[in-house]
Amino acid sequence: MTVGVPTETAPGEKRVALVPESARLISGRGLRVLVQSGAGAPAGYPDDAYKDADAEIIPDLNGLLSRSDVVLKVVGPHDGGSGDQSEVIAFREGGALISFLFPLSNLETVRRLVDRRITAFAMELMPRIARAQSMDALSSMSTVAGYRAALLAAAALPKFFPMLMTAAGTLPPARVFVIGAGVAGLQAIATCKRLGAVVHAFDVRPAVKQQVESLGAKFVDMGLSAEEAEDASGYAKEVSADTHVRELDVIAKHLPKADVVITTALVPGKRAPVLLTADTVKLLPEGSVIVDLAAMNGGNCELTEPGKTVRHSGVTIIGPVDIPSSMAPHASRMYSKNITEFLLHIVKEGEWALDMEDEIVRGPLVTHEGRIMNEPTRLALERGDS
Repeated sequence: MTVGVPTETAPGEKRVALVPESARLISGRGLRVLVQSGAGAPAGYPDDAYKDADAEIIPDLNGLLSRSDVVLKVVGPHDGGSGDQSEVIAFREGGALISFLFPLSNLETVRRLVDRRITAFAMELMPRIARAQSMDALSSMSTVAGYRAALLAAAALPKFFPMLMTAAGTLPPARVFVIGAGVAGLQAIATCKRLGAVVHAFDVRPAVKQQVESLGAKFVDMGLSAEEAEDASGYAKEVSADTHVRELDVIAKHLPKADVVITTALVPGKRAPVLLTADTVKLLPEGSVIVDLAAMNGGNCELTEPGKTVRHSGVTIIGPVDIPSSMAPHASRMYSKNITEFLLHIVKEGEWALDMEDEIVRGPLVTHEGRIMNEPTRLALERGDS
């Protein structure tokens, strides 16, 4: 079996799906590894490092795709343009793709994958179970995002993060309010604490209270039950309209004392919930900073502009959309570990070993043998969603 690693084509993307260390591991399991020339360079992994790892360097994209039984990517083809369409057409018919795919947002891409009989796995659909922990690419990238969000906030805030005792007097620490205590939120909490800030954190899920407090932050509780706040996988679920009003009120009460707000709240498969309205942003002190990690999914702040830094009512609002790419060397290394573990789970002795009863296989599987295997995606296409 031949594994192909192309250069990422998404604008501004610097990550690579496979680092040389993982290429060596895969080659040692009897798989042939092809890497497009320059694929790893933006992340600090030159062609020579791949050659030393027994990978073959292929000069052009079409040549690599046509020879690959399975293609490993970070960002999969999407509905955005003709370049992505030609990329899918260049895949070997009946081959496979493993990448972040987000099928519900890329239904035309799914149709093209079905037409080419591509077996496509979406890394973001990996189940949250202990057996799949080493394959959890979303958590890996969320770790990067949470860390970087704290640094972005510290750089933009016109105050010190730690308390400083100086000859000119004592300067109080920055006050950070983190909304959402998933992987990104917890990493943001930990990083802000290391920088010396006082941190409060809010989440609708009572189960995360212990994790928040173990990092030295104070947990802001809404008093919901676990059944009301999270789904069977442990993700926060969409709350009722009445509960959302209460949620906004709890958040608003903590804004007047916050120097920094880092928002990380997401609901899988849906637009990010709006937790900071234009009116509540005005409650923040002059010079405060919002870092909205949900910008790509519509934003937790009503005023967020994805990919931009804007100011409203004296508040700086940062809407980053490419945080993992901004830390490409380590982000690539983490993603490479995840995708390699998954690949070696579904390929044994150079052959596919797809156990459809295994939720690690079935969960990320989007298309297979000309069929749509992901039920929400199939229903969306049948409804004619765009």
